[in-house]
Amino acid sequence: MGNFINLICYSLNFINNLNFQFKFIAKTVTSSLKIIVNEIKYLADNKTMCCKFLQNSRNFSIKKIAAIAIYAGILQLTPVIALGIGDLQGSMSNPFQSLFADTTGQTSYRSLLIPQGGRAESLGTSYTGLSNDIGFLDYNPAGSATLKQTEFSLFHNNWIADSSIDSFAWTTRLNNFGMGAGLKCFYVPFTEYDIFGEKVSSTYYSESTLTLNASYNFLSSYSFKGLSFGGNIKTSFRSMPDYSGQSGIALMADLGLLTRFNFLKFYSSREPNMRVGIAVVNIGAGLTGFGTGICLDDPLPSRIAAGLSYKVIRPLIFTFEYRKPVNLLDIKASEESCYACGVMIDAADFISLMGGFLLQGGNPRFSTGAEFMVKNIRMGATYTLDLSSSANPVNHISVSAKLLLGDRGRQDKQDTIDKLYRDGLLFYAQSAVAEDTDQAVVLLDKAMKQWQRLLRIDPEFDPAIKGINVIKEERANLKKVKEAQMLQ
Repeated sequence: MGNFINLICYSLNFINNLNFQFKFIAKTVTSSLKIIVNEIKYLADNKTMCCKFLQNSRNFSIKKIAAIAIYAGILQLTPVIALGIGDLQGSMSNPFQSLFADTTGQTSYRSLLIPQGGRAESLGTSYTGLSNDIGFLDYNPAGSATLKQTEFSLFHNNWIADSSIDSFAWTTRLNNFGMGAGLKCFYVPFTEYDIFGEKVSSTYYSESTLTLNASYNFLSSYSFKGLSFGGNIKTSFRSMPDYSGQSGIALMADLGLLTRFNFLKFYSSREPNMRVGIAVVNIGAGLTGFGTGICLDDPLPSRIAAGLSYKVIRPLIFTFEYRKPVNLLDIKASEESCYACGVMIDAADFISLMGGFLLQGGNPRFSTGAEFMVKNIRMGATYTLDLSSSANPVNHISVSAKLLLGDRGRQDKQDTIDKLYRDGLLFYAQSAVAEDTDQAVVLLDKAMKQWQRLLRIDPEFDPAIKGINVIKEERANLKKVKEAQMLQ
């Protein structure tokens, strides 16, 4: 009860501080907008120059130029806004201090918990129930069987102090089978000093993780998009100076489920608006002590996660996630539960804006980011404010680039299916106004042939199956009518 009262008091104090801090942020944003307006006025006064520039920039549409301008504006405003928000960190983080537990931070290979960046981090890592890009590798291995495009991605995340994470990942899909691979490298400078405080050598502390993925989408049909089941096999290597004896290696696995369906859908689209996912991540063990005596390492940061994503309207997605860390060596020593949520707005078909919140133990973390398309490359940037302590909030910046390599002809295949189905519908409609029974039968046969060709391409296209069954019934009825006419 006391913690609840403290939370209310801190929240009231936080709201009071908001009044002052957002005045500062508002003034800063207003000044920035004035600069943008002045630039627009300058461009308007130089129409000839602008027209020539746009004509010469054949590879860039006006939309993409606008997207880059918005993206650059977000990156420029982020540090300024962060400065104002940073002053709030005391009142924002104090309410969560009671959630800290003694079991926090007792696992090895903590880099497995650091987001590599991109869309997943921008959504506050609330990603188990969405997993609609290559970020699925860290959250739900079932995601590869549902992706639309083959992707190759690069990520760079500036973490604490001089530490950084660089990641490379690839994924593709063959009908209902998906697969992928990724390499994630965390490194921080490491300096050795002797007993006199003299620098002896410099090296790096690093943790590198290699991930191999495979998944399959079961029970897929026209009306039900299936249940995807996938798994990762991962190995991590920790490198430290030889004298420390703390280098190590770990083997682990991830398992995940992901399903898609329609729920409270208020717009027209073939893509389901609800996704639900469950994942078990980092199940395994590590060894350390190479050179000094091999032994079992500290437990890995294993967890169970459940999440969902809900597309309210076509451009707006909300994500929610619950995680329970699990200490496989001592269940009672498991860390506290984590909660995350995020929102994604597709402002246009070439730019998306995102925001997220993560509460991990007593550690609140806020994220915001954007992605935009340039040709077949989706660029992204994420800013994260980590209020792990009320004394020194940590700011993180990450950038990403995803090369979209096509869908292996799936869209062309879908276009062919749609055309065959429409042609069949046209013949079927014409049969209803045919002049006589023979002509109606001919048109029904043409419709059936179109849908039979369709089913050879996609045997699970339910509307064509139902259409063929209807045609068979109508042909039987027409045959009875014709026999009755002959008797007369």
